[in-house]
Amino acid sequence: MADSPVVEDLTDIEAIKLRSVTGIVAVSLRNFLLQFIAAIANFLFGIFLLPSEYGVWFGVSALIEFFVIFSDVGLAAALIQKKDSLTRKDLATTFTIQQILVIFIVGLALVLSPFIGNFYNLSAPGIGLFRALAVTLLLASLKTIPAIRLERRLKFSKLVIPEILENLCFYAVAVILAWRGWGVTAFTWAVLARGLVGLVAMYSLSPWRPSLAWDGGAIKKLVTFGAPFQINSVIAFIKDKLLIAYLFKILSPAEVGFVGWAQKWSHYPLQLVMGPVNKVAFPTYSRLQHQTDLLKNAVEKTLFFISLLLFPAVIGLVAIAPNFIRVFPRYAQWQPALFSLSLFGVAVLWSSVSTTLTNTLSAIGYINTNLKLMMVWTTLTWIATPLLVARVGFTGVAAAAALVSFTSVIPIIIVKRIMPISVVINVLPSLFISLGIGLMAYLLSAKISSLAGLGLVIGLCALVYAGLSWLIQKDKIMYHSQTLIKAFKPV
Repeated sequence: MADSPVVEDLTDIEAIKLRSVTGIVAVSLRNFLLQFIAAIANFLFGIFLLPSEYGVWFGVSALIEFFVIFSDVGLAAALIQKKDSLTRKDLATTFTIQQILVIFIVGLALVLSPFIGNFYNLSAPGIGLFRALAVTLLLASLKTIPAIRLERRLKFSKLVIPEILENLCFYAVAVILAWRGWGVTAFTWAVLARGLVGLVAMYSLSPWRPSLAWDGGAIKKLVTFGAPFQINSVIAFIKDKLLIAYLFKILSPAEVGFVGWAQKWSHYPLQLVMGPVNKVAFPTYSRLQHQTDLLKNAVEKTLFFISLLLFPAVIGLVAIAPNFIRVFPRYAQWQPALFSLSLFGVAVLWSSVSTTLTNTLSAIGYINTNLKLMMVWTTLTWIATPLLVARVGFTGVAAAAALVSFTSVIPIIIVKRIMPISVVINVLPSLFISLGIGLMAYLLSAKISSLAGLGLVIGLCALVYAGLSWLIQKDKIMYHSQTLIKAFKPV
């Protein structure tokens, strides 16, 4: 008897469109809530933690990524992208392989933890944090199959619930313990609590009885896509996380803290806007990969709304930050990181466009093209960063990121050769409006001496931006919003 499908795939175009749009809304609401909570938490971390303590958290989190990257061979992404329906054997085989990998990797991380601690001169709390992060790899791997089952059916409204609960748990524990003076150890207990809460929540919403299986044919098919996908992730790790691990060795913990603080704040708008889009885009684009016109429209819609929402957030954040620190004296310890924040902001603007297009390439099967792109970006990053760090110190990290980000024009050219998408017309107007509003925000905030006053400036700038965007891009906003309006009409 043939192995029966266990995940009912969507084939109806209207259903795909409906679930993708409602998925973006659900993930966007989740993302907004989480990023709002994360921003408050990191604001409090800036008060309760020293730059050196924040640097240890940032650096150790990057170190554990070395083990994360080898705990998967891209099978999860392969199951999401797979054209045929998933069978029980597909899921059981994937689960078996992943558990073998994860148990080996976690064991290796725990055995090597004393040596890693000595190499980076980590204190006992730093080593404890590393070990806690290693254990959470096992907890995270147990959630993979239930999550895949939800993603295949584009049920993002359910998928967001475990993420909300585990992040609420993480930040609540971390902030309270940091406030109580626990330092780095606050993060140790927070990551363990997050892992347990997320695991329980995921199985409650997507029940699945873990089972073991081994199907050579299924493995071969999945690895054909999964291996290049994971190699791409390995290169991304070398480009970003391994670079942080390198910096963690050559810079002081405080300097790593400055880099981490600037990068974290510059990425909040990216995570707020791109987080939900990326979560929905890959599986949605995969379902539309044979519908070129619909895929083209979906990509253009994504680019338009990303630029409309993300550009003013990034530019506004950079414009307000210097005067925010002036208004809030307890944040003066982060003054050296302001220029890095601006440079990372430039990289984020480019990344928002290139990420959308690399997602498109992955979804339509051009995974090897993405692999080559990541190799280029990684090489450039590893050349530019050490050179600039040697010349200008820790600020060189952000300077290198900004310089390399301009090569994001390459995926634009590649995708335009595959399908006739319009990038400039969907992106440039929002960029120019955002730059004008950013200048307005900087000049007005310079005259403010209170937190309430800064809030009024932000609100005023947001209203002016919305008004100008409506006047200049009314037709585009109406056109691209039609799908959203249609999705919420009664069926």
